[in-house]
Amino acid sequence: MNTVILAEKPSQAKAYAEAFEVAKREKTHIELKPCSTFPDGAVITWGIGHLVGLKMPGEYRKEWKNWDIKNLPIIPAQFEYKVSEDKKVQFNAVKKLINNADVVINACDIDREGSNIFYSTFNMTGAKNKTIKRLWINSLEVDEIVKGFQSLQSNEKDLLMYSEAKTRQISDWLVGMNASPLYSLLLQNKGLNASLSIGRVQSPLVYMIYQHQKEIENFVSKPFFELVGHFKSTNGQYTGKAKVKTDTLKELISFLEEKNLVLNKEITGEVLEIETKEKHIKSPRLHSLSTLQKIANKRWKYSPSKVLEIMQSLYEKKIVTYPRTSINFITENEFVYLSNNVENYMQLINVDFTPNKVANKRYVDGTKVQEHYAIIPTKTIPSANTLNSLSVEEKHIYDEVLRNTLAMFHSDYLYEETKIVTAVNNVKFETVGKVEIEKGWKALFVQSDDEEHVENGSNKVLPSVSKDERVLSILQSKEGHTTPPKPYTEGDLVKVMKNAGKTVDDESDKEILNEVEGLGTEATRSSIIETIKKNGYITVTKNIVSVTNKGKILCEAIEGTLLASPVMTAKWEGKLKEIGTGKSSPENFISNIKAFIMNLIQEAPKKIGQVSNIEQTIKIEQANNNKGNCPCCKKGQMIDRKTFLGCSEYKNGCKFSINKIIATKKLTEKNINDLLEKGITSVIKGFKSKTDKSFDAKLKVTGDKVTFEFSK
Repeated sequence: MNTVILAEKPSQAKAYAEAFEVAKREKTHIELKPCSTFPDGAVITWGIGHLVGLKMPGEYRKEWKNWDIKNLPIIPAQFEYKVSEDKKVQFNAVKKLINNADVVINACDIDREGSNIFYSTFNMTGAKNKTIKRLWINSLEVDEIVKGFQSLQSNEKDLLMYSEAKTRQISDWLVGMNASPLYSLLLQNKGLNASLSIGRVQSPLVYMIYQHQKEIENFVSKPFFELVGHFKSTNGQYTGKAKVKTDTLKELISFLEEKNLVLNKEITGEVLEIETKEKHIKSPRLHSLSTLQKIANKRWKYSPSKVLEIMQSLYEKKIVTYPRTSINFITENEFVYLSNNVENYMQLINVDFTPNKVANKRYVDGTKVQEHYAIIPTKTIPSANTLNSLSVEEKHIYDEVLRNTLAMFHSDYLYEETKIVTAVNNVKFETVGKVEIEKGWKALFVQSDDEEHVENGSNKVLPSVSKDERVLSILQSKEGHTTPPKPYTEGDLVKVMKNAGKTVDDESDKEILNEVEGLGTEATRSSIIETIKKNGYITVTKNIVSVTNKGKILCEAIEGTLLASPVMTAKWEGKLKEIGTGKSSPENFISNIKAFIMNLIQEAPKKIGQVSNIEQTIKIEQANNNKGNCPCCKKGQMIDRKTFLGCSEYKNGCKFSINKIIATKKLTEKNINDLLEKGITSVIKGFKSKTDKSFDAKLKVTGDKVTFEFSK
C-alpha cells in the first residue's frame, strides 16, 4: 500500500517524521522506512498553510475586477478554487504524491480549518478512488504520534467539518466581496479617501469596542456619600461601613437625623454579631486558550495572537498539548500521566509539596472533553538545555501552564474570615477581616494577587471583640465618585468576544450567543483581533484598545444593520455548527447569505444617507491621513495607507508612493516629511541589502519613484 500523509505545515511534518525512521528527505516531502505502523513505508508531505484558496472576483468576470456599485452583487454561479501563485511548486509535488497513493492520511490540525486545508488541496489534485483516513492527536510527542497513526479514524466526521469550513469560507467571501466595496464606494462619495474591509465577525467586534468607548466618553461622574463608623473596643480599633449611599451630603444628614445621629460626635454602639468562618478557595481551572491569553495579557502584555504563536511553538517543541482548545477539563487518561510525572514537574520549577493524586471533577471530567482537552504539559519532561533554549516569552507561557496544572494537585488556599456587625441607634455597620491560614496552591504563583488567582476580600486583621460589647463610635461621611467603565485591554477582547451575550438584552439572542460561545472560535479570535488592528480600525497603546477615526466611520456606517450585530454572527456560527454535525445543509446557509447581501445592497445607501455626523468624522480622518502634497504630480495629496503613503490622484494616473519600510529600515516621520517637502533626506543609516549587508544612503524622489543616493 502506497501511503501519503499530508501535514498542514513543514514543522508539523518534521515532528511526524521524528516518530519514525526516515529513509530520505526531499525539498517537498520525507520518505519513511517500512515499520510496524507502515509496513510498506510512507511519504509525509505538507502544505504551507492554505495551498488552495477561492478565486478573486476578477477571475470570474472582467467587470468584477474593479469596484463599481452597478456591478454588485458579486455572486458567482459556481465557486472555484485556485492554487496560490507562490505555492505552486509545493502543490505540484503534493498533487503527484497523492495521485500515486492508495491511502491518504489527513494529518493537518485537528480543527475545521485543518479539514478545509486538507480537502481543498485533495480536491484540487483531482485524485479519485483513494482511501482517506484522519489522524487525531492532541500532542506531538513521539508515542502520541505513533499511537495516533496506529488508530486512525475514518473521514466521516472530517467531511462534515470540511463542509462546515467550506461554507464558512464561501459565506465570508460573499460578505467581504460585496459589503466591502458597497460601503467603501458609498463613503468615498461622501469624501472618504480610503477603503473599508467589512467582515462577518470583525465588523461586530469593532462595533462592540466602539459602543464601549462611547459609553466611556459620554460618562458623567457623579458624587455619592457613604456612612462609615470608626469603633474603639476594649482590645483595639476597627472600621465598618453602613449599607447607606446617598447622592448628596444633605440626604445623608437627613437620614442620620431620622436615626437621631450626627456626624463626628462620640456615641456608644453595640456589637450585634460576630461570625468567623474558615474558607477554602480551590485552584483555578485548567487553561483553555482564552484563559491563558487573558492572563498572559494581564501579566506580560502579550497580545492574544502572540500567546497563540508562543503556544504553537511550545506545542511543536512537544512540551505542551494542543493550543487551540476551548475546554478547561482533561480526561482520566491525561490525569494518570500527569500524576505519574507530578514530582518531575515540581522539580522543573523548584517547588515541593505533597501532591493530592485523587482526580477531582473540577478538572478531570471526560464528559466535558470534546475533540480537545485543556492545555497542560505533555509527558515529555524538558531537559535543562531545552528550557534554557526557550525564549523569554516561551519560558513565561510554559511556566504558567506548568504552575496552573500543578495547582490542581495542591491543597486549597485556606483563610479565616471574620465578620463583625456593629449597631449604632439601629443603624448596622459591617466589618470584614481575613487571616490567611494556609497558602496552598497560591504558593505556586509569585503574583498571587492576580484576579485569576485570588478571592476578593479584606486582609484587615480585626481586634478580638465579644457579642453585646459596648464600643465607642464616631460616624463620618465618605465622599466618592462614580467611575466610568475601564477601557478594554487587548486581553479583554478575547473575553468580550467569548461573552458577547452579555452585551444584548433579548433573552433568546443572549441564549444563542452563549450557546455558540460568542463571536469567533477559540482558534480564530486572536486572528480576528489582528485583522481589525491591521485594517486600522483599532490601535493598541500600552495595552489599551482605542477605536480609530476609520473605525468610527465604519461603525457609524453600519450602525443599526445586522453587520453591527453580534447576534447575527452568532446565529450564523450556530448554523455552521449544525452543518458540522450534519443537521443542516450548506446550500440553505449560502442561500440565506445571498438574501442578506441583496437586502444590504438595497438598504445601505438609504441608511448611510441618514447618518448626520459621518461627514464630520470623515473630514477628521482625512486630515489625520493627509501627510502633504505629492512631490511627483503636484496635484494630489499623500494619503497614509498604513504600510505606505500613496497619492490621492492614483486613479488619474499618479503612481507615486513611499513605502514606510525600505530595505528593512523603518522610515521616521522626519524622513517622510523631508521626501515630501525637499525631495531628499539626510543620510539614513542601517539599510540592509538582499544579501543582508548593511549600508547607508540618502533617499531621493526621482520621477515617480523613491531611489537611493550614495555619497561620493
